[in-house]
Amino acid sequence: MRWTLKPKPETDKLTLLKEALQVDDVVATLLLQRGIETYNDAKTFFRPSLEDLHDPFLMKDMEKAVARIEKAIASQENILVYGDYDVDGTTAVALMSTYLKSKYELVFTYIPNRYDEGYGISYKGINFALENDFSLIIALDCGIKSIEKVEHAKRLGIDFIICDHHRPGDKIPEAVAVLDPKRVDCNYPYKELCGCGVGFKLVQALASKEGKTVQDLIPYLDLVATAIGADIVPIDGENRALAYFGLQVINAAPRPGIKAILDQVKKSKLTITDVVFIVAPRINAAGRMKHGNYAVSLLTEEETNKAQLYAAEIDEYNLNRRETDKRITEEALKQIEEQKEQERFTTVVYNENWHKGVIGIVASRLTETYYRPTLVFTKSGEKLAASARSVRGFDVYNALEQCSEHIEQFGGHKYAAGLTLEADNFEAFKQAFENVVSKTIDVNLLTPEIKIDAQIELKDITPKFYRILKQFAPYGPANMTPVFMTSGLKDTGYGKCVGEDKTHLRLTTTQPGSDNLVCIGFGMGDKIDIISGGKPFQAVYSIDENEWQGRVSLQLKLKDIKA
Repeated sequence: MRWTLKPKPETDKLTLLKEALQVDDVVATLLLQRGIETYNDAKTFFRPSLEDLHDPFLMKDMEKAVARIEKAIASQENILVYGDYDVDGTTAVALMSTYLKSKYELVFTYIPNRYDEGYGISYKGINFALENDFSLIIALDCGIKSIEKVEHAKRLGIDFIICDHHRPGDKIPEAVAVLDPKRVDCNYPYKELCGCGVGFKLVQALASKEGKTVQDLIPYLDLVATAIGADIVPIDGENRALAYFGLQVINAAPRPGIKAILDQVKKSKLTITDVVFIVAPRINAAGRMKHGNYAVSLLTEEETNKAQLYAAEIDEYNLNRRETDKRITEEALKQIEEQKEQERFTTVVYNENWHKGVIGIVASRLTETYYRPTLVFTKSGEKLAASARSVRGFDVYNALEQCSEHIEQFGGHKYAAGLTLEADNFEAFKQAFENVVSKTIDVNLLTPEIKIDAQIELKDITPKFYRILKQFAPYGPANMTPVFMTSGLKDTGYGKCVGEDKTHLRLTTTQPGSDNLVCIGFGMGDKIDIISGGKPFQAVYSIDENEWQGRVSLQLKLKDIKA
């Protein structure tokens, strides 16, 4: 692990913010690191407000999208709400279809099959629309690169409205409206919405035409918050407000489908991290193991009993998914070990029998293990399909773009992407990808980095300090959980390895002039020698609460320790 202490803010800015907010050095430093420099910035950060959301009509083509939907409703057209099979796509479809159905009957949903249609808009989906007399398709979380397919639909008399957040190519599809804040010609002030977030802006625009405000749309925010967490978009700006209020809905009055998931895990108050690790994998499991339609059915169901049945079914898919990804990860790790005769800057593995639904998860696990830009391939029909994952600081999307002569199609983000190619091109692509990465990556990025917000003493960790830290949530990209470093620590003598297989480290640490604090280091059992025998050590950690037998106490969640 590379430990990197973030640079200290400018003294003048630090002094001004401390005085304006009446906070200490550490809190002011954390805020300045997040771009919060004034009292008003801090007020917006600590007290998010839906009134701070931008006018949806600032997004290019929003007027056109609203006008086309209003025309469809006025002329009694069939509307097809079409979305990707992941969490972002299925929550977006649930949101858009639920809102439209609340005022108009002829609204239907379509999720492509991951296996025979693949990601995004498909010809099969367009044919379905043609055969069933749909003249308008609203595509969510996909479509920004579907140039030919949108043209094909247009020739058949089917209009498209595209709501996407992925990076466009050189050309924009000739749809009636293309809503994507990442369009070069779009002046929308916030660029980091997820697909469900773009769908929400369209719903907000439609609602405003009926005299409704964003307050009337709060019940939809459980879906938006779930998508924000699952899609790992920055939790700043608009996303922070949407996630903040969406979490309130999830914890106070979630829709029956989400409540049914929460009832299964018996979790009371959820954070955005809980959404990522509890709610999202179950919703995702439907599209991975069976069909994304199951997720939409769960998220749109209004009857509690039916929602519980759907949730039970999806929980089975999730258990199956976990077993499958564990097996494939083991096979992939074995394949990498067998290929280790030469040092590579990338990890590329392939097995035609691997389950397409879990290769993204496997790619993430391999990236965690070897810390290289990673591609996991499997067979998909006559072609090969892959999920790509990257290391922090390296843009895998750009790397794929430089190998595009070997790829049939690809799309995604800086750290996660998907692609398909002809089997004959696999070896050439694999070499091209290795060449591009080896020439462009900073070798330091191949060692995992822990970014440290501030160096503090144990005595700084007080209940008051933690109460302020809690208000920094919801956490995520652009506002990660604060990470601290402390030196001169000693174990009180009771440090030990814990867990079924003794892979975790638990100890109580002490420092002169402070109370003792319990520390837990998951997967750090092999570092027990560093702290044994009263040897001094330094630690990097976040702070959280531990609840045991009704008592709540602060604890340090270790990220790394060094002598």
